[in-house]
Amino acid sequence: MTTTGRDLLPTEVEDPSFVTACGRRIAVRCLRLAPADRPIGRVALDVGRERGGVPGTWAALTADEARALARLLLLQAGLVEGGEGPGEPSRQGVASL
Repeated sequence: MTTTGRDLLPTEVEDPSFVTACGRRIAVRCLRLAPADRPIGRVALDVGRERGGVPGTWAALTADEARALARLLLLQAGLVEGGEGPGEPSRQGVASL
């Protein structure tokens, strides 16, 4: 499979990443692959290196998988904040988004 142009396309967000309280940068981008027969689009989730240099990890998700992950993250965030489920996402504790 070959790629054309830029693999990671810019989004409406200038820097689609943030740094967690433990120092890891999490980036979310659109990944487009263009094989000869049909283009493929994925949401790329990149959890960067730890402060000590330990390699991070990444995942390439379909749109449905990305939505499922978003629902789970919102549910867990609501539970952590003492709620009973998803609510309005909080920006508290996010270094940059």
